[in-house]
Amino acid sequence: MRVVFAGTPAPAVPALQALLDSGRHEVAAVITRPDAPAGRGRKLLRSPVGELADEHGIEVLTPARASEPDFLERLAELAPDCCPVVAYGALLREKALAIPKFGWVNLHFSLLPAWRGAAPVQAAIRHGDEITGASTFRLVRELDAGPVYGVVTEEVRATDTAGELLDRLAVSGAGLLAATLDGIEDGTLRAEEQPGDDVSYAPKVTVEDAKVDFAAPATAVDRLIRSVTPDPGAWALLRDERFKLGPVSVVEDELPPGEIRVERRRVLVGTGTSAVALGEVQAAGKKRMAATDWARGTRIEQGERLK
Repeated sequence: MRVVFAGTPAPAVPALQALLDSGRHEVAAVITRPDAPAGRGRKLLRSPVGELADEHGIEVLTPARASEPDFLERLAELAPDCCPVVAYGALLREKALAIPKFGWVNLHFSLLPAWRGAAPVQAAIRHGDEITGASTFRLVRELDAGPVYGVVTEEVRATDTAGELLDRLAVSGAGLLAATLDGIEDGTLRAEEQPGDDVSYAPKVTVEDAKVDFAAPATAVDRLIRSVTPDPGAWALLRDERFKLGPVSVVEDELPPGEIRVERRRVLVGTGTSAVALGEVQAAGKKRMAATDWARGTRIEQGERLK
């Protein structure tokens, strides 16, 4: 099957690689977000998907908007049978959706209709889901509401960060996407409409969403921090200065919410239930370090609290 692949970040790379390795599907072109400035020098960088396409000599399309007439004209010229999509990051409207014969098939990192939206992996961890997964479905106008071709499941481990869980789903989801395209080409796979109940949404996680509320229960603090690791990164305030927090461990000790207790081998912070032991900490302008090193350098006073 002749395909045009749409995707942008690193979690989309395994899916593109799986299609390149499949031997069944011709990747005629790749659609990705425009090169963006990054790093201190603000140098324009190609997206991870764009880089892989460049390595294989595949045409790369980088429209600012997927509704641009020049882009739509080129997509029509490419005449794809199907357009697989993984975390492309731009809205696709009717004119684009109508071009491929078999439509656009999206790989989404949740078990639809659970966690439609931009941050399904983060939502699964934050809400304490024990099982999540990935789904392939046909794109329609409504957000992540199209009929589903297939799913794979994945256990959410007790220590998973969003980054770790997404890495696993990117690999298993890549296999699912390739198998979905195989089934569409063979005519052996039919999409099933999503049920109308049990729909939940996972909007994009902002920096403000990543602020830790130590008045919450310890389990909620733990889940929140893991759900925003590595991006955008959990944070709190000490002496009105922001610092980032890596994953924590729930312990049996009790402290008032936000109160810090520095011990020889660990740094505890109180929550609404039991305390948590801090892992790595990163103060503004500094590298990540063990919480005990951070506490010694910061000279935490007895009874001092995080805000």
